[in-house]
Amino acid sequence: QVQLVESGGGLVQAGGSLRLSCKASGSIFSINAMGWYRQAPGKQRELVAAITSGGSTNYADSVKGRFTISRDNAKNTVYLQMNSLKPEDTAVYFCNADLVTLTWATVDYWGQGTQVTVSS
Repeated sequence: QVQLVESGGGLVQAGGSLRLSCKASGSIFSINAMGWYRQAPGKQRELVAAITSGGSTNYADSVKGRFTISRDNAKNTVYLQMNSLKPEDTAVYFCNADLVTLTWATVDYWGQGTQVTVSS
């Protein structure tokens, strides 16, 4: 079994910062891409940022220059540093990992989500 456990969400004022963490654990052989998605009420889940095992990154246009994704491969952990937060960043943030298990299955896993609320 594989688990993704997120932490770091919360309530912050506009212009503030938060750092999200997501640690993958369990029967993992290797992790390919890891990413963060978000879903606001009444909206579809959208990609916020992603990072490959080699460190290549991809960001949604709405967060470029404000958010930074990084990962620690030794710890199977991905981070999302969010600066200059805006009320429109309010959403549930989900961690995603594309990984290979110890039984050689390639599977997409999701965390349980962490709430980020930005007040104006």
